[in-house]
Amino acid sequence: MILCLAMLAVGACSSAADSDEATGANAKAIVTGDAPAESSATAVAASTQEGVKVSEKTDLYSFDFAYPAQAAAIPELKAKFDKVLETNRSKLMAEAREAQADAKEMDFPYHPYAEGTEWLVVADTPRFLSLSAAIYTYTGGAHPNHGSTSLVWDREAGQELKPIEFFVAPDSFMQAVQQRYCAALDKERAKRLGDRAGEGSGIFSECPKVGELTVLLGSSNGKTFNRIGLIADPYVAGSYAEGSYDITVPVDAAVLAAVKPEYAAAFSVMR
Repeated sequence: MILCLAMLAVGACSSAADSDEATGANAKAIVTGDAPAESSATAVAASTQEGVKVSEKTDLYSFDFAYPAQAAAIPELKAKFDKVLETNRSKLMAEAREAQADAKEMDFPYHPYAEGTEWLVVADTPRFLSLSAAIYTYTGGAHPNHGSTSLVWDREAGQELKPIEFFVAPDSFMQAVQQRYCAALDKERAKRLGDRAGEGSGIFSECPKVGELTVLLGSSNGKTFNRIGLIADPYVAGSYAEGSYDITVPVDAAVLAAVKPEYAAAFSVMR
């Protein structure tokens, strides 16, 4: 159910074994007893060398949260994800209980709430770990909502960065990729919409601004960032039915010129 947006956006070319290692797919699960008592539940958690994965399903809600071994190996990043996991889980439970009570009071069916977050490795270079997350939520509406986010961990500085922070300014970055990105987006729109392409209006016919996109820093060589992933979540570049638009552009001279000097060595032109 959790989407693998990171892998789509950067076009990662890895073996099945590499993919398992990156996502924690081989983690050995252990049954835990921390599911709420108000309903029957299946609660599974894994915390091994392969990564961390928590999955719970009850009559009240379902909750999933996962992050890979590379993130679990960094104490500060692991602590961050573990805190987010518990915060999100507690919030979901509280909101679901309230919604269930409201449904009972108004005598209409309650549809269990759901939330899932899966962090995946986009790139792992000697200094930086680039990650993206696919997120879904369901609060009883017509369909779940999907989204994405990203971060980069700087092992040398011991801190988290947003991908856009590697560039002199958001506008500088967007100018460097805009022409290629917008052309690729229009091509993908035409592929999905066929004869209906170009009939949209407003945001669904425009090229999104950088602040509306999830930016991913990817690598094909494991040494430097040489490709950029740009994710337009549902409702950003198209309708919900169109899904997310995941576009990858290679790093070129224009992108390098937009990189902050202190991070110049972390990037290279895609060959």
